[in-house]
Amino acid sequence: MKIVFVNPYCLDPRLQDYDIKVVPIGVYYMAACLIEAGHSCEILNWYDMKGRDEDMAKILRDLRPDILAVSILHANRWGGIDIAKIAKKISSETFVIFGGPGATFLWEHLLNHFPEIDAIVVGEGEETMMELVSEMDGGNISEWRNIPGLALRHNQKPMLTAKRDFIKDLDTLADPAKHFSFNHVISSRGCPWNCYFCGSPRIWERKVRFHSPSYFVSQLRRLNKKGQRFFFVSDDTFTLKKDRVISICKEIISSKMDIEWVAISRVNIVDDEILYWMRRAGCIQISYGVESGSSRIRKRLNKNISDDEITRAFEATRSYGIMPRAYFIYGSPGETKKTISESIRLMKRIKPLGAIFYILDIFPGTKLYDDFKKRTGKSDDIWLNRIEDIMYFETDDGLDEKKVLEFGKRLRTAFYSNLPSWAKNIQLKDLPELAPHQSSFLARLGLTFTYGDYSTVKAVPQKEQTAKGLFKRALTIFPNEVAYLGLAIMYQKNDQHTKAVDLLEEGLKHFPASSQLQGCLGVSLMQLGRLEEALELFLRTEPSVKNLSYAYRCAYALGNMHLCSRIANKLKSLEKTVTKSPN
Repeated sequence: MKIVFVNPYCLDPRLQDYDIKVVPIGVYYMAACLIEAGHSCEILNWYDMKGRDEDMAKILRDLRPDILAVSILHANRWGGIDIAKIAKKISSETFVIFGGPGATFLWEHLLNHFPEIDAIVVGEGEETMMELVSEMDGGNISEWRNIPGLALRHNQKPMLTAKRDFIKDLDTLADPAKHFSFNHVISSRGCPWNCYFCGSPRIWERKVRFHSPSYFVSQLRRLNKKGQRFFFVSDDTFTLKKDRVISICKEIISSKMDIEWVAISRVNIVDDEILYWMRRAGCIQISYGVESGSSRIRKRLNKNISDDEITRAFEATRSYGIMPRAYFIYGSPGETKKTISESIRLMKRIKPLGAIFYILDIFPGTKLYDDFKKRTGKSDDIWLNRIEDIMYFETDDGLDEKKVLEFGKRLRTAFYSNLPSWAKNIQLKDLPELAPHQSSFLARLGLTFTYGDYSTVKAVPQKEQTAKGLFKRALTIFPNEVAYLGLAIMYQKNDQHTKAVDLLEEGLKHFPASSQLQGCLGVSLMQLGRLEEALELFLRTEPSVKNLSYAYRCAYALGNMHLCSRIANKLKSLEKTVTKSPN
């Protein structure tokens, strides 16, 4: 059979799309299992297709899927419904199935109100999808009610079949890296904790299952061979089993993969040994759910961590050259100016180098949602409104939008205004084997102030001074290409080309093949009137439109018209190649 999986668009626009443009990893696993069972599968990432109904219709007409499988988190619920309607208009024979947490928690509501949806996979999807597709392929429609983990209509009413047991051994699943390329990976499923704002406890029943280190690292290796060098490890709590984490890290190191990755953890289950091996294996960032500086609010959210645990985790993570990033939630039950001040005090204590601030949302499948329905008498039919979510403050008479937005402004201002000081005063472990990693950490952080996330934020003071200090400090620890380049560019911007030349020549002793350092050096040599040396560098570096343009300028200034003609031809050829490139 031909199955097309879709990651649909969200209802509301985003300032940044990093949280919606990723195809859920479960989709890749299901598609891989179906492919290895002999079926045809395609994955469409339609996170950016809102308003393009004709384009979507054309693609679906061309593909003519037997099954359209739509992955629903929650914010993209209406996108999925819209796509289902388009598919059914094209062919009523297309079987539309929804899955994912957003569909799992609202299966009855969706089947009651949206006839475009034929069935819903509830919970873990691989085995349910495999059995459903097998029965459909054999024409055994009457057997569908015997497939556990499936919601469908019986006598025009929604019904849920028997509960599907969790897959005991995750390593028995087909490795999606054999069939697809992606960089959001997962080594385990589930989380043992019970935070009231999270749907994981209901989905996974607070049970955790793990891929073996060899399965997970083999997957990374396959993806790395396909060109992936950066990975998001999406486990709810990656560091849950210490020995396993260290085994994964040692396998990554022994495989000699040149990769970097980020992970999510919990402040009370990291220690020095875990952090040491994670950094050596390429981990550059760990995100921790802090949620609030108020212990009272954390208790109301059932986030059972202490200020001391939070502080220890952030200090230790930073000391190994890993960026500690904090998740903060505001607009929670009992939120006041005082509790926001407590969050700011804790923030100043833990000194995060990255932070994400969220207004508390209420989503189906969470304890907060159950409480919301009890408090208000609302039912799941509230989602018939064309909305993505419900903000907690909208349900609490003690909060309002203006107040909550002011809370967020205070938190962000405190973070951004203190960030340079925190970056300046980083304390690192004095471990020689970590020197390259720590130098890289400081250099990368420096880039965020000059070219990255913080460079455009007006609330961040002293960006240039902070970046310059980080680049210089990085180079006192270990030679680093990024630090040489970043610092040299800063010298160039201040018209300090002699300093830039000296620094870049030093950098090229360590990184002689670096086309970026060579090109940057060529720019400063041009500014100093050393045109022949600059020309030689630009012609020696990896061909690019920028470098060839500089080479042309040098040749022209030197009066070498024959060389100008040759460079112009190369430039035209390269520009044509760039124009034709799909990237």
